[in-house]
Amino acid sequence: MASVLTPTAKPRAGRGRQLGKRARQRISTTIAYVLLTAGGIVMLVPFAWLVSSSLKGPGEIFVIPPQWIPSPPRWSNYSQVMTDLPFFLFLRNTLTITFLAMIGQVLTSAMGAYAFARLRWPGRDKVFALVLATIMVPYTVTLIPVFILFKNLGWLDTFLPLIVPYWFGGGAYFLFLLRQFFRTIPMDLDESARIDGAGSWTIFTRLVLPLSKPALAVVTVFSFLSHWNDFFGPLVYLTSDDKWTLALGLSALQGLQWGRDQTHLVMAVSVIMIAPIIALFFFAQRTFIEGIVLTGIKA
Repeated sequence: MASVLTPTAKPRAGRGRQLGKRARQRISTTIAYVLLTAGGIVMLVPFAWLVSSSLKGPGEIFVIPPQWIPSPPRWSNYSQVMTDLPFFLFLRNTLTITFLAMIGQVLTSAMGAYAFARLRWPGRDKVFALVLATIMVPYTVTLIPVFILFKNLGWLDTFLPLIVPYWFGGGAYFLFLLRQFFRTIPMDLDESARIDGAGSWTIFTRLVLPLSKPALAVVTVFSFLSHWNDFFGPLVYLTSDDKWTLALGLSALQGLQWGRDQTHLVMAVSVIMIAPIIALFFFAQRTFIEGIVLTGIKA
């Protein structure tokens, strides 16, 4: 009798273990989603408060207890910002600097990373180590010499100091990031392309760049954020009002013309400045996350 029941008991025990394992996996997945959702809500609270404050009237932001939903919402705050500030002039200046500097930074950092990752030349690793060492040099250390250089070139109060330097290498951080990604691409592809008669530029433009879209998306997003939010650079090199960016114009006008009761207008401008960043990340989210995950797999 025992020999008859034993084969049946074993499958039941196996099914029990599988069901228990699935239940534990579901519980752990549920807990992970709950924690991630809670963390996401916490991260969204400041942004929700920013949007809510941008729709309030003077003196309503610091009311206790806080009022999360404005009643009624003042959509006129955004139109008032457009009239109180030369908004579209500042926006045009910001877009000009951001896109020209971003294009140069992405292009030249990709070219430099290709030279360090795919080409063989004497002293390559030593030069790359020297490039990485520049990350440890604070920006303020080189500020005065660079300022004097641009002054002697006659570039002060122009967009050139905020654009031209990014067309010469793109920065050590982006060079390192793209180099690490380029090294994950098999070198056999380069050798096959050279056998077919392709040169280094053809391999770079038609082989390496198309395969590196995730990493290039990461560099593009980071570069856009850096130049769009830049305040210190325009503060140092731009003096004319008609050349101010959004960040510089908002800060200056907030201190000179707006009082403390105009905080809701500051919030409205802040929402406008954040909106393009959110839209950029939303549309490039999948490629951006893929680039973050894949970059640096191969040392």
